[in-house]
Amino acid sequence: MSKSITTINPFTGKELKTYQVYDRKEIEKTLSKAIEAFEKWKLLGIKERIKPLKRLAELMNEAKEDLGRLITSEMGKPIKESIAEIEKCILLCDFYTKNADLLLSDEIIETDADESFISYDPLGCILAIMPWNYPFWQVMRFAIPTLTAGNVGLLKHASNTTGCAVKIQSLFEEAGYPKGCFQSLIVQHQEIEQIIADDRIKAVTLTGSEKAGRAIAGIAGKNLKKTVLELGGNNACLILKDAELEKYMETMVKARMQNTGQSCIAAKRFIVVEDIYEDFIEQFKAMVESLKVGDPTDKSTEFGVLARPDLAETLKKQVDESIEKGAELVIGNEVRGSYFSPTILTNVKPGMPVFDEETFGPVAAIIKVKDRTEAFKVNANTKFGLGTMIITKNTEKAVEQCIQIEDGAYFINELVKSDPRLPFGGTKASGYGRELSREGILEFVNKKTVFVKS
Repeated sequence: MSKSITTINPFTGKELKTYQVYDRKEIEKTLSKAIEAFEKWKLLGIKERIKPLKRLAELMNEAKEDLGRLITSEMGKPIKESIAEIEKCILLCDFYTKNADLLLSDEIIETDADESFISYDPLGCILAIMPWNYPFWQVMRFAIPTLTAGNVGLLKHASNTTGCAVKIQSLFEEAGYPKGCFQSLIVQHQEIEQIIADDRIKAVTLTGSEKAGRAIAGIAGKNLKKTVLELGGNNACLILKDAELEKYMETMVKARMQNTGQSCIAAKRFIVVEDIYEDFIEQFKAMVESLKVGDPTDKSTEFGVLARPDLAETLKKQVDESIEKGAELVIGNEVRGSYFSPTILTNVKPGMPVFDEETFGPVAAIIKVKDRTEAFKVNANTKFGLGTMIITKNTEKAVEQCIQIEDGAYFINELVKSDPRLPFGGTKASGYGRELSREGILEFVNKKTVFVKS
């Protein structure tokens, strides 16, 4: 087993920093420190818990340029998107600062008792296994509500964003959270099963692939630990006959190409009604080709590189196999190291990887359908259930058809996105449980019934 992790800049290919992997002694020390912190942290009132949360927001705001550069150096997204990620984390802090007291307050229930209510008590130490594609946002949307509810958190981050993991811990501590309240575990995947099995871990949350989700859910289930899983997606964008293409084209391109296509909730399948199919292809292609590709540290760059060369290789295999099965390449499918060019495929059918699987990169699969009815039918032909977007003038009818969407999110004339005020999560192979909003802060609490008779 490797004793160290070295992060690499995916744009330059240069090594950034080497980190020592924790041994069993260091893991034990980290777990013990977490439990020691929890015993004190859980006793604090909400008003005390949100004091460091306010300071955390201030610290991120003061350092957002530096934090953005750290994100870009480790996983390659354009710097303006990295800074926007930090700004979104600040909004998350603000939301729970303003609303935590209300969200966690006891819920009074009238019964035959003199007093009865639900108390929302923290569970303890929660383990988070997080991905590299939004290395601050994914972590913060777990950590902020979880810690605010009175729990403590342990983070197993993706190895290629270890620098972000270390920095996040230092931000929590600098903000005034007690030592041990939030800690990063620099460990190999082989250690995860043993950590989850430890009685001090009360629950697990994972954002990652379907394969990883099944593995973690299996380990947690064997140990009777609750899990929240946000897994892969194969989101569709339905473009109906009455869609205002010029008005929403930028939204649709962003839905696929932001973060260089590396997003679970990106629109991957574009299901287009035949009446406007040719117009859509023409406008979509033109806007994709106009994206400024370049150095991700340049603020004018709109499209960077994938986080690792192997990700580009995997994506190329999916595209090549789809072409072999009859998909037609419009533009793209060029690979240079970690770079994968913006790619459009037409004549996409079920049975092709770009239709059936999650493509974690800048590949837009275009499917032509006869009408609205067929669009909804094709949309449902997936094992995933993270989100659907629809472009149409008739928003009233789109809302009426909400019941036909099995996903965790349905966005009308907007790209699917996470928002601190709204619950976020999926169905089917995209996982279960919810992050953010009231639902997110109540995922890792003991909803305790309290019944009082004098």
